[in-house]
Amino acid sequence: MGKIAFVFPGQGSQKVGMGKATAEQFAVAKETFDAADAALGESLSTLCFEGPEEDLKLTANTQPAVLTNSVALLRVLDVTPDVAAGHSLGEYSAHVCAGTIGFEDAVRLVRARGRLMQDAVPVGEGAMAAILKLEDAQVEQLCEQTDGIVEPVNYNSPGQVVIAGEAAAVAAVGEKVKDLKGRAMPLPVSAPFHCQMMKPAEEGLAPVLREIAFSAPSLPVYCNVDAIAVADGDAARDALIRQVSRPVRWTASVRKMVDDGVSLFVEIGAGAALKGMIKRIDKSVPTVNLRGPEDLDAVREAIATARG
Repeated sequence: MGKIAFVFPGQGSQKVGMGKATAEQFAVAKETFDAADAALGESLSTLCFEGPEEDLKLTANTQPAVLTNSVALLRVLDVTPDVAAGHSLGEYSAHVCAGTIGFEDAVRLVRARGRLMQDAVPVGEGAMAAILKLEDAQVEQLCEQTDGIVEPVNYNSPGQVVIAGEAAAVAAVGEKVKDLKGRAMPLPVSAPFHCQMMKPAEEGLAPVLREIAFSAPSLPVYCNVDAIAVADGDAARDALIRQVSRPVRWTASVRKMVDDGVSLFVEIGAGAALKGMIKRIDKSVPTVNLRGPEDLDAVREAIATARG
């Protein structure tokens, strides 16, 4: 019998209307959105359900919105996985799933995280781009050979590495990629996440995280920075601090989970970005999506099948 992994998406998965049908059909989902509203002292639920999109896309709003939508879906599903992981921001959802941190604490934490990350670099000074069709080592070498700050920051899947840093340096790497038959796709983001330019955000978030009670996770949570499972609250907190200015090692995390016996991935949240990444990392392991009430039956069936 294989293990079930719940995986949670990060920033970029948000869309206006997410969570609306779930909250209308399930009391536990409505209670989750209500709790987020109370924790922030404003109507995050209205922003999720109705927009406007420009406000939902602001990092300080996106992060609690994505987390709340994922946790609402998780509570409706009401199944305990064997392991969990999240992509960047999604790691907070994974820790709520594992009981490492309380939901309301997580909502307030990611609101602070979003503000700190947005404020770390003035708009326009940083940039991010997805580099496609190149090996990880090629992308690393191009960054090393380019003047200015530019680093690989998301190892999403074979042939897809996101870079971040100073806008000019990111653009320069994008030009060099063409010579190697690769492709650079600029990303519509407001800051260069997970690179050394985020160090001020990391330093600002550390004391906020240290004020929050962290419990030992009730199940293994694979952290982005080390691509291994954290087993206690202090390790979980430390990994979330280091995550802010260091790469998301998603490819390695997925491979480690498969090596550790995962035979089904369930992506919980809006969109299907992680499903696509996981397919490119390992085609042999099935992945299903829980995006709303319409997916519940298929997800429950897949879990029942995987558990035999």
